[in-house]
Formats: sequence, structure tokens, C-alpha cells
Amino acid sequence: MLAFAPLHAATSAAATVVTWLADTLAPLTGGAATAAAIVLFTVGVRLLISPLTLAQVRGERRRAALAPEVRDLQRRHADDPGRLQSELFALYRRAGASPVAGCLPALLQAPFFLVMYRLFATGDGHPHLLDEKLAGVPLGWHLGDGLTGPVVAVFGVLLAALLVLAWWSARRARRAAAATGTIAGAPTEGPGAAVLGWLVPLLPFTTVLVGLVVPLAAVLYLVTTTAWTALEQAVLRRPQPEGIDAR
Repeated sequence: MLAFAPLHAATSAAATVVTWLADTLAPLTGGAATAAAIVLFTVGVRLLISPLTLAQVRGERRRAALAPEVRDLQRRHADDPGRLQSELFALYRRAGASPVAGCLPALLQAPFFLVMYRLFATGDGHPHLLDEKLAGVPLGWHLGDGLTGPVVAVFGVLLAALLVLAWWSARRARRAAAATGTIAGAPTEGPGAAVLGWLVPLLPFTTVLVGLVVPLAAVLYLVTTTAWTALEQAVLRRPQPEGIDAR
């Protein structure tokens, strides 16, 4: 059974927050108050996990600083992938640059996205939210619920934004792999490296595929959180002046 107590409680709490934000924003945003509330809710989620994002950025900078040592290990252990993998993890451990830490911000967002999806897919005790609209399109609607002009326009703009953001993230992933000599913590040379090198830059485009099948409210959440990630990358991951410690 899809409904169970923890998920229902979390969805009810999210509905309370979104409704309160919408009521607060209504004098400024009018009929788009609930959509604006979803954007603010998403920003709040990202601020909540920002300490982990900062830790992720520090880890990336440490791994970038280790790139010469990584390339040296790749050269010395080119014929022994198992030894190369163990040496790389030992190097990261000594430098405090765990590649796994980079996954935490994305993993922690998953429950919030699930709650937003459930709230606007089922109503889950708050059916009035399903009828709230953005540019005349109900926030509970999916892309296929009515291919009228407003639906195509609203979903089209949001999906196009996701596509551009995915392209930007994929481009950055390729640059990060070139700078650190690793892809998702694995060496860029050796068994499976070619597959990872092809797959990892494509992962950001999964947000576009998800946006095709979830309610409009969830698409709005995806666009907001992906745009926030792009802004973080532009601000926090900008090149550092020479002599700045990666810590």
C-alpha cells in the first residue's frame, strides 16, 4: 500500500508549509501564490542541506588538487586496475576527499521530491492544492492531461529550462573529470572508464525524463532545485586564485 504513516505525515507537513507560504505570498503573486510557495519551499530545502553542499565543494577542490598524484598512480598501475583502485581510495582517504560525499546532497533531496510528488499527484488529505494553478494550468496536472495551448506552453518552458540546465551540468561534469582524473571517484583509465565517461555526463538529463511524467508542481520543484545547483556551481565552484587552500 502506497500510503503509510511516515510518508503521510511528511506530506501533511509539507502541505501545511506550502499552504502557509501561499497565503503569505498571495497579496504579491495572486493566482500563482502556490507555485511561488513551491519555489520557496524548494529553496528552503536547498538551504537546509547547504552544509553538505559546501562539504561536497571542498571535497571536489581537494580531488582537483590531487590530480597530478592521480595521474601518477594511473601511469604506475596501468596494468593493475585493482591496485590502482585501492591506491586511489587510500589517496582520497589521506586527503579527506571521499568521492562518496558528493552524492549526499542529491540523495537527501529525494525524500522532499517524493513528498512533493505525492502531495500533487494524490492530494493526500489536501485535495484543494491539486486545483491551484500556474498560468492557468493546475499544479496537479501531468503533461498528458490536456495538450492545450497553456499546458504545452507551461510544460514546454519548464522542460526547456531543465534541458538547458542538464546540458550545463553535463558540460561541467566532463570538465571536472578532466581536472581530477576521475569520474565519480573512479579512474578515467582502466576497465569501465569508457562506460562511466559516457554515462555520468548523461545523468543530468534524467531530470528531463522525470519531468515528462510527474505533476506540474513536481516539475517546478525540479526546475528550482536544478537551477539552484547551477547557481551553486557558478558561485562556489568558480576557479580559485593561486595559493588558496582547497580546504
